[in-house]
Formats: sequence, C-alpha cells, structure tokens
Amino acid sequence: MGRFTISPLAYALVLVAAACPVLAYVPHGAAAPRRSTGAAREHHANARTYIVLVEPPPASTQEEDEAAHRRWHESFLQSSGGGVRRRGVRHSYTSVLSGFAARLTDDELAAVSRKPGFVRAFPERRVPLMTTRTPGFLGLTPDGGVWDATGYGEGTIIGFLDTGIDEKHPSFRDDGMPPPPPRWKGACQPPVRCNNKLIGAASFVVDNTTTDDVGHGTHTTGTAAGRFVEGVSAFGLGGGGTAAGTAPGAHLAVYKVCDAQGCFESDLLAGMDAAVKDGVDVLSVSLGGVSTPLDKDPIAIGAFAAVSKGVLVVCAGGNSGPLPSTLSNEAPWILTVAAGSVDRSFRASVRLGDGEMFQGESLTQDKHFSSKVYPLYYSNGINFCDYFNVNITGMVVLCDTETPVPPMSSIEAVREAGGAGVVFVNEPDFGYTIVLEKYYNLPMSQVTAVDGTKIMGYAMKGASTANHTATIVFNSTVVGVKPAPIVAAFSSRGPSVASPGVLKPDVMAPGLNVLAAWPSEVPVGGPESNSFNVISGTSMATPHITGIVALVKKAHPDWSPAAIKSAIMTTSSAVDNDGNQIMDEEHRKASFYALGAGHVVPTKAVDPGLVYDLGVRDYAGYICRLLGEAALKTIAGNTSLTCTEVEPITGAQLNYPAILVPLRAEAFAVNRTVTNVGPAKSSYTAKIEAPKGLTVKVEPAELEFTKENERKTFTVTVSAAAGASSEQKLAEGALSWLSQDHHHVVRSPIVADSSLTLS
Repeated sequence: MGRFTISPLAYALVLVAAACPVLAYVPHGAAAPRRSTGAAREHHANARTYIVLVEPPPASTQEEDEAAHRRWHESFLQSSGGGVRRRGVRHSYTSVLSGFAARLTDDELAAVSRKPGFVRAFPERRVPLMTTRTPGFLGLTPDGGVWDATGYGEGTIIGFLDTGIDEKHPSFRDDGMPPPPPRWKGACQPPVRCNNKLIGAASFVVDNTTTDDVGHGTHTTGTAAGRFVEGVSAFGLGGGGTAAGTAPGAHLAVYKVCDAQGCFESDLLAGMDAAVKDGVDVLSVSLGGVSTPLDKDPIAIGAFAAVSKGVLVVCAGGNSGPLPSTLSNEAPWILTVAAGSVDRSFRASVRLGDGEMFQGESLTQDKHFSSKVYPLYYSNGINFCDYFNVNITGMVVLCDTETPVPPMSSIEAVREAGGAGVVFVNEPDFGYTIVLEKYYNLPMSQVTAVDGTKIMGYAMKGASTANHTATIVFNSTVVGVKPAPIVAAFSSRGPSVASPGVLKPDVMAPGLNVLAAWPSEVPVGGPESNSFNVISGTSMATPHITGIVALVKKAHPDWSPAAIKSAIMTTSSAVDNDGNQIMDEEHRKASFYALGAGHVVPTKAVDPGLVYDLGVRDYAGYICRLLGEAALKTIAGNTSLTCTEVEPITGAQLNYPAILVPLRAEAFAVNRTVTNVGPAKSSYTAKIEAPKGLTVKVEPAELEFTKENERKTFTVTVSAAAGASSEQKLAEGALSWLSQDHHHVVRSPIVADSSLTLS
C-alpha cells in the first residue's frame, strides 16, 4: 500500500469503482509482474474481469444449492443473439454477496446490465500485498495467563486470505491437537493433506495450487496461529528463542487468493465467500487498497456479509504513512490494524573515529568486521551511492536512501567499487523507524535520519576528511529496547476518507521487523534456505490481532464481532514500556489517527468489563446516512433492510468504542451504550482526560449494573473551552470507565477535529 508496497495502479472505472488491494507489507524489489493471460484467464483484447452483483435467484431455488446459484449466475452470460460465444463464470458468490466474476467486453457487460436481476458491476483490480518475540512483548506466556485461560485458542478456526501456505513447516504440525469442531465444512485441496492444525486449504488463483511461492501467507499464518517451535532464529539472529503465534492452539484454514502475479479482487471475494461458508470464526486479510467509497470496495462489501454471519474480519490499515488520510479497509464493521515496533533490535551500531556511537540495525551481521577500523567515505555529490568516480576500496561508505529499505543497486555499487561496508541513512520522514531486509553482499547498518545527519557532519568536518574513520559494531539481538512500541512510519494514518466520523485505525499491533515462519523454498535475498524471516508492514500487525480475536472468541463464543472488537480496543494501552505516551516515528506523542485506540493488550481483552456493541441494523443506518439506499442494497445484498426501516445515523453517533467529533465552540453531544459483560453487580465511574482547550462532560458520570448483559446509555458532550485558540485544529483526550474495584478500565479515545463536519 502506498510507498511500501507494490504501487497501486490507476484504473479507469466502469459503473462502480473498486478498491485496489495490496499485500500490506514492505517488499524487496520493484512492482509485481503483470498477471498471466493464459487459458485459465481467457484473453480478449477488449475484455477484463468484472465483479457483477445480482439479485439472488428466484425463491424456488434452495439457498444451499450451489449448482442452482451458479446456473442463475451463468444465465446472465447467455447471449440472446446468434453467433456470440458464451462467456464462463470464473467465481460464483453465494455467501458474502450475491453475484459472480466473469471476463467481459464492454458490449458484453452492457448486455449483462440489461438483464433482470442485475444490480451493479465493477472492474476487478490488482490487490498489491500490504514471531519469537512478539507474544512475550504482548504479555502472552505459557505459564498461566490468557493463553492458559483460553486453551491457546483451541477449537477456534482462523481463515486466511493470502498467498497460500507451506503446510510442511513445523509451525503447522498438529501433534496433540484435537480434530476441528463438527461445524467445520471445509477441506484441503489435493495434494495438500489436512491435519488437526491445517484443516482447510483452497486455491482461487490461476495456478490452482495452495503452495506459498511468495512467503507472505506462511509468515502471516505463523504470526497468528503458529505452534511452538524452539530454537528459532533468522540468519543467526533472534536469540534462538521459541516461536509461536498469538493463538497457537487455533485451527487454520488457508484460502490462496494471491500469487507471484499479484492479488485480484474476484479471487479475494471467492476466498472470502468460501471461508464464511466453511465455518471460520475470524478472517485475516492482510490486503487492501486506496481509500474507496464503501459501496465500491469489495473487501468492505464482503466483510459486511461476513460480520452479519458472526465472522469478524481483521484487515491491514495500509502502508502509506506517515501521510494523513492514507488508510485502507476503513469500514466500521472491519477491525482496522496499525503497525508498531517491538522491544527488540537487531543491533548494528556505528562507531566513529572520535568515539561517538550511533545505534543502527541490520540483518546482515559480521562480528569479525567490528574488530577493524575503516576510512569513512561520504560525498554530497553522490550521496545516494548510485556510482563512484573515486577510489573507495576498503572504506565504510555512508549513503542516503529514498526508500524504506536500501536499494540493492546501491549495495552493488559500493561492493563493485571496493567498499568494505555501508551505512544507510533513513529518509527524514521515516524518523526512528528502521525497516530491515536481508542482504548478503556487504556488512551494513541502517541508522535514523537524525543520527545520519550527525555522522555526515563528522564525515565532512574540517578541511581534510582523510583521517575520518568508522566501524560497525554488531551486537546480534537486543531485547528490552525502550521506548516500545512506537508507531511505524509506514503505518497509514487517519482521518478516514471512506468512513467520516469513525475513528480509524482501530488498534495497533507489532508490525515492524517481525520474525515468523517462512517457506524454505522461497529465497530471502540470497542462496541460503531459511524457515523463518523478518519482514514489516501492517500485514504483520494484522495476524497478531487475528490471533487475539481467536482467544477472545474462545473465551466468549457468544459475543458479536463488534463486542470482540470493542474488548480489544477499550483494553488497549496508550502507554509504552517506559511509562510514557506512545510516540510516533518522530518521537512525538502519537495521534489517535496513527495509533487507533492504543496498542493491543491480550491479557485484558478477554475480560473488558463493558463492551460497545453494534449490529447489522446499526451499520445499515450509517450506510444510509452516508451513502443512501442504493449503497445499502449494494453492501447489504438481499436483506429486508431499507433506509426507511432503519434509523440513519452519523459516524459520530454510531455506538463505536472511539469518539470522533467536530472541534467547535458549540457543544456537540454524542450518545453511547455499554453492555455489562463483567460481574452482574458492578459500578463504574467516568474518568475524563482532556487537554487544555477542550471541555468534556459525561452524563451520568456513574453507571450501576445489577445483572449480566445489562445495557446503560450515557452522553458525552465536547466543546472547545472558553478562550481556546481559534487556530487549534485537533484536540485529543479519553474517557475511561473505572470499575469500583479498579479491575476494569474501559477506555475510549476522544478526538475533536476542526476539519470534521457532521450534520
């Protein structure tokens, strides 16, 4: 997504625009290759694949009769004229929407649109793709705690829409696991053999295999639900620890919707459709695209149906930060995830000849290199290291970089010119975020822009620079790094364009330099085989949350998707491991537009005390107010919901676990309703955190509950304080409900934004 992923292509839209999903991780290399147009995808000079939404088949058709649905969908492609070849349905959708995917010319699409039962159509687009330490960093330990209380997520089923899986990886063995629950309807596509861990595998891409030839799917799956694997390291780093996903006891079902050619929306919807029918409890989607109206976004449309069937959809927020309004997957019924750092560093410090030391990082470490001192070379003229017209043999070279990860061309240029090592300097807007890739060519370190500027100053100091020296001190893996987490620079930011009035992202999880499972057949920067790898992106943050959803679902199987999302959001933390407010990539206080409600705390999410619940009718009211009747029909499909039967509601009034309101002198009031999921008899007191210039009132300020699942409504009124500066654009605070025994703290962020207009 954006600057860290395969760049989304610009498309001319026909009838309805669609999101351009991407794998939400930071890949090495350039854009993805063009998709193959072999026999599996019929080639036509003027044809392209469309996702066509249609009304359900006639009432006489049995809902569970897949063949009847397909015949109904194929009827839209039957030519009424002579001599025109009939097109085939590529995917027939019956669960997350009513419709199909087919390759059509403009004339054929026009003919389809005239058929009775046609609703809308939009062209498919490419979806570029958006651990050993993270469970412990999140407070997940084998000795008691939430893992023990939830049986490690045993009995829950996680569905993954991704690039497939390496089913032979030790992270997916099934020793000691029970069989899947009886409600499971899926299977493993041959030649994959199901076990009690991997209970489903299906392919919806051209090659029709579930093999992960990219690595992304194996990595995300292992992050969410990998089994315990001891002695794990990547490239000799990681400390030889024990790897595990956040829900190591959960069952896995993998739906391959992406391959080396990319990801396409028709395949994605086919995987989502199958997963919901198969019986997954939660869907993990590390894909997304540029912000798109909700009724034109296939992921949002499919997720609405999934949520209506009790399946929470967890999606990557995007990798286009730190710019504002760059989010993907913004629908309020989706759990949108931001990415943060972990308290681990693959340390590669730069020591200068004057003794000053700067802490960098690298996955390419050579401790023998550290025993020597090398001349330091830096030139303002060729500071991006594209070529060298001077002798740099045996030198450590200082290079700027304009990309999240150093370009291989720069490393090759230094190596070919005889350089001994290289220090890369972050681009300025990346701040303290260092995104790592594995390189084999030269000893290297990556440093922050601030430290890079200081190293440059040393290299250019004085009339002669001949005596300036440096070395790189490799310290392998350092844990307990502070402060952590911080928001990763690449993590996309709000405010949301597609869902105005709803605070997005929802929550943050580890997504920077995450170590997790990897297919040994997929090379990582060189000839060596690796069964674990370190990669970054909101793709990596998403499965952390997915696994935690599985834990909460195991503890509370009757909770709605919205209740589970509320539990995760309201128990998250806005404080880092140094006891301070979580910071962004520039080490400034992170805005809720970057952080979401906070950094996930699994041990608290299973026992939130109170939840903010929402149902399909609530979301329908939001759609009606935002986009109107036609959009509701598109998103909700064949339901009895109409805008005359639901109460239209703004995003500010939606019963969301976060509060986003306009910043203005006039008081603006919103209502919220909480449901008691803690002790039957309990009381809560409101605690308000408001910055200078903002007035927040809560009525009533105390809530008394006498039974389980009892609901209480309160009003929050926000206004700019008297005398507040008219230049203030954003003010942030929080409302926390504290239980009488202080066991439960139910925290909701409050954001007052002068740019927000709500009628």
